[in-house]
Amino acid sequence: MSKKECIAMLLAGGQGSRLGALTSNVAKPAVSFGGKFRIIDFALSNCANSGVSTVGVLTQYRPYLLHSYIGTGEAWNLDERDGGVSILPPYATQTGGAWYEGTADAVTQNLGYIDQNDPEYVLILSGDQLYRMDYGKMLENHKRHNADLTIAVMPVPWEEASRFGIITQDEDERILKFTEKPKKPDSNLASMGIYIFNADLLESSLKEDAIDQTSEHDFGKNIIPKLLADGKRLYTYEFNGFWRDVGTISSYHETSMDLLGPNPAFDLYSEDFPIMSNASTRPPAFVGRDGDVDDCLVANGVQVYGKAKHSILSVDAYVGEHATVVDSVLLPGAVVKNGAHVVRAILGENSVVEENVNLGSVDSTKDTAVIGNDVVVGKGE
Repeated sequence: MSKKECIAMLLAGGQGSRLGALTSNVAKPAVSFGGKFRIIDFALSNCANSGVSTVGVLTQYRPYLLHSYIGTGEAWNLDERDGGVSILPPYATQTGGAWYEGTADAVTQNLGYIDQNDPEYVLILSGDQLYRMDYGKMLENHKRHNADLTIAVMPVPWEEASRFGIITQDEDERILKFTEKPKKPDSNLASMGIYIFNADLLESSLKEDAIDQTSEHDFGKNIIPKLLADGKRLYTYEFNGFWRDVGTISSYHETSMDLLGPNPAFDLYSEDFPIMSNASTRPPAFVGRDGDVDDCLVANGVQVYGKAKHSILSVDAYVGEHATVVDSVLLPGAVVKNGAHVVRAILGENSVVEENVNLGSVDSTKDTAVIGNDVVVGKGE
């Protein structure tokens, strides 16, 4: 894939309100995941591994951590002088400032960035999904069909289909119908919210949509149905790998647990298609004399003096003497003090569980316990 043949616009402004305490002070793409990663690492790594070296990251909600984390893009080999990563927050204009009103509006406000790079194709991505995909293969599919727009799709369980944009296609992968969250889906092929547009068509469609006062300025609700109605060439690219949108606490916890065991659903150790991260270099993990670690992901800087089982211990997490952590996720800097017991819980960054406190329950019918960033859980709680 040549350098400016295709650029990416990565939508990373999500508030992620369904993740509750985990996103009270950071955007969803900046939430820690998998010990040493943040959710946005997956999309940025996919870009780097696919040869998409020019990436505009569109931020909005609580962007500071995301901005400082991405920096120059060096951690993902995306720091080229002629390209690289550019942070694109909403900005004030002569008529005043404006938040992004929808996914399409976010890209519309940054058409100048696209024009400046003058690509043939534009890849639209979400910054809050966990998956590993070679976008080069998707682009090949787009060219083979001489498509105007290609949408990445994957089959989902029929009972979940009404949560997605659902696509009906013919035997040649051409899209016949697109329905956003149908009550009675006639297909289980779901849009992943990953699109490749011909750049000229994207620009003309967005400009037309921008002046439509009835539009919600959203790709799924407005742009795609309009292109389909206009008879444009819309095709699918089917993906069958691991893909999760960790939009809720239960899906976040479940997907975290999927990283464990002898044959994890998602392999963080692939050398062919590595997931890269800007996690700071910390000392090695340390397991004390009486420490016991079983079936855990253990990041740099972790100290374990008690017992941790089937859990994710992120950078600089701490488990004290006689403490127990089971089926849980400790985000960076989380501390479980001596004698505390934590089961089926998610501890936010730099949170503390005080000595001898019991948190969480083995009862899977109860919700996963969630502690927000910087929260201290004492004996009286």
